[in-house]
Amino acid sequence: MNIHQSLASFQKFGVNLGLTRIENLLNKLGNPETEVPLIHVAGSNGKGSVCAYLSSVFTAAGYRVGRYTSPHLVNWTERICLNEQPIAQGDFLDLLETVKDAIGENNSEEETPTLFEVVTAVAWLYFAQQKVDVAVMEVGLGGRLDATNVKDEVLASLIMPISMEHWQHLGDTLTKIATEKAGILKSHCPVLIAPQDPEAATVIQQRADALSCPAAWVKPATMTADNWAMYNGITYPLPLPGPVQLTNSAVAVATLQYLRQQSWQISDAQIRDGMNNTRWLGRLQWVKWQGRWLLLDGAHNPAAAQALREYVDTLPQPVTWIMGILSTKEQDKILNHLVRPGDTLYTVPVPDHGTTPATELCQMQQQVNDCFPCDSLETALQTVSSLQPQSPTTILCGSLYLVSYFLGNCLHSDAAYC
Repeated sequence: MNIHQSLASFQKFGVNLGLTRIENLLNKLGNPETEVPLIHVAGSNGKGSVCAYLSSVFTAAGYRVGRYTSPHLVNWTERICLNEQPIAQGDFLDLLETVKDAIGENNSEEETPTLFEVVTAVAWLYFAQQKVDVAVMEVGLGGRLDATNVKDEVLASLIMPISMEHWQHLGDTLTKIATEKAGILKSHCPVLIAPQDPEAATVIQQRADALSCPAAWVKPATMTADNWAMYNGITYPLPLPGPVQLTNSAVAVATLQYLRQQSWQISDAQIRDGMNNTRWLGRLQWVKWQGRWLLLDGAHNPAAAQALREYVDTLPQPVTWIMGILSTKEQDKILNHLVRPGDTLYTVPVPDHGTTPATELCQMQQQVNDCFPCDSLETALQTVSSLQPQSPTTILCGSLYLVSYFLGNCLHSDAAYC
């Protein structure tokens, strides 16, 4: 049985925020989270990049570092890494059986944990068993009631830029969403905060003051040369493209500088090496496909779409877009941020998820005359691959699930269109 099959029975529980189930489960497992020093990362955009930067630098500095992120793009093992290496599938399955055995002890009054809670428990177990020096863990959804938010003390909390997202679960205003995300702050533990909308900034500062958290507001780094940046006296390479990485990398470096003040041994050279070695799939990622370059990016909310557009503005125009967006997202805002007159747009369904119909996406957009709804990603790829002359810039975006499907099913397929 593979990981997907072993987790299938938990899919039906969906998103159900709350800490009671995960706390009960971890208690049965011996509370492994108490043995794991934690850097906890919340926000709407940039969480994964910051986790990737920190994990890479800690590895370069010789520390034993765990990384927990979601969603995965191709394999479940991507979510749980030790020193940049995904957990072995056999280890994942063994730990998963341990977790399921603990769940089997539930009494009739206990709710069954959700899929995310089960995988998070596997991560806590793995990091404890591996005796990591630090785990860098990304919040799954929100923060206050997220399954990663089970420790009373952390090395640092990080709050990346907050925008309107997941309002069905977190609240319909930026204040409500920021309140949920600031829920990861812990009494007297430091928090490093990326630039925020004033409404979100007020919420975070009030929460930090109430908990006596030392708060550092991090400004974006400065670009010094092609793919090089400087933050607070440290110059380092930027392997991940896009202006947004000036903010993401600055939060990572600021966190590392704070830890150095706490006697962590991390040199400037190790910061440079770690930053240079950072890789983060599916986010402004260039891949070679059918003899042409294709840019992949999730761009699953308006803020992420705006960040993608800032990068696209530096590329040859016009753009050919292949785009699929989930039905729960702000489709019109994402489209308006990305598409420009003169571009060509192919809309597709997001496979195996609640998707916006391709025809509806074409009807929503107001920018281009050339919008073609396709019945599948494969159809869109086949069409784009046959275009002559080739578009100077081709981008597949709109959902990490769509990017995941492409990487897992199309990038290395023998099919003519994939």
